Amino acid sequence: MDERFIELLSDLETEFAEVTDALGDPDIGNDPHKLADLGRRHSQISAVLELWRQHRQATADRTDALELAAADPDLGDELMAIAEERGSEIERLELELRKALAPTDENDDRDVLIEIRAAAGGDEAAIWAGDLTRMYTRYAEREGFKTELLDISESDAGGYSKVTLSVKGTGAYSKLKFESGVHRVQRVPKTESQGRIHTSTATAAVLPEVEGVDVDLDPNDVRVDVFRSSGPGGQSVNTTDSAVRLTHEPTGLVVTCQDEKSQLQNKEKAFRILRARLYQAEMDRRHAELAGARRSMVGSGDRSEKIRTYNYKENRVTDHRIELTLYKLDAILDGDLDLMIDPLTEAEITRSLEEA
Repeated sequence: MDERFIELLSDLETEFAEVTDALGDPDIGNDPHKLADLGRRHSQISAVLELWRQHRQATADRTDALELAAADPDLGDELMAIAEERGSEIERLELELRKALAPTDENDDRDVLIEIRAAAGGDEAAIWAGDLTRMYTRYAEREGFKTELLDISESDAGGYSKVTLSVKGTGAYSKLKFESGVHRVQRVPKTESQGRIHTSTATAAVLPEVEGVDVDLDPNDVRVDVFRSSGPGGQSVNTTDSAVRLTHEPTGLVVTCQDEKSQLQNKEKAFRILRARLYQAEMDRRHAELAGARRSMVGSGDRSEKIRTYNYKENRVTDHRIELTLYKLDAILDGDLDLMIDPLTEAEITRSLEEA
């Protein structure tokens, strides 16, 4: 455990003593709000310090086992097994401590909207956008999240030119926030008769879903247009003006939704997407002011940034932000996305602790 990490824990012990003293002040009961805040902070710090106590105990146990094993060869195997068990426990506790000490993102517990768009590669890019949509849907199922397709523009060749996927569940944003960017695929398209590998791309934007109170959205700033939906297949074409287009005039943001047969349902979905986009734009502005030109270890999250390459021939997935390569493309596309998400989360925790 590095020196900076120990320093943060030491600071936390000092703060814990100060909070404990404040809670013991006889006058604290006169300020219920301050009392509640101090109580919450006391519980938070107490949980972290308990992890720290367990870490120190496991470290001491491992050291004792190794010393005894060296002194008594007859018990060597048994003691080495204990040392190995404590070593695994130390690694687990250190990970928990790092997560607990890392600055939290105010949006981590929110639901998300994932906007996926076909980019370079024509029909193959649309098919790839469909594959990404299935990957995120399967991942959500593994995590116990609920999904809903809010807006779909199907491609004649299969897949989607664009799709908006809602993912609902506690911690959805914390899990998926690093997925924003350009996803590049290298494979032989089904339509390629010569067996040549093509490179195509699709973009993903992960937006925290927000309630009306989180965004200052004046209905007078939004122009609402209705029109007949269109798309491949008879069921996708309505005979009434049920599709909705929202234009947020101050920013120029445009959202369309035509997946539902009801104009009201399309309008509600479109406003959900618009609120999320406006909130993301405000977050980006704040982050730019705070961080300037700095880019985090896991990237800026911008859709123009190539974050990952999926190579079918080699069964390989490479995340370019942390230089991680895994030869498990089939598992990842089947929804085992934690293989990528966990290392990205670890990289972000390391970066945030270094800057704390």
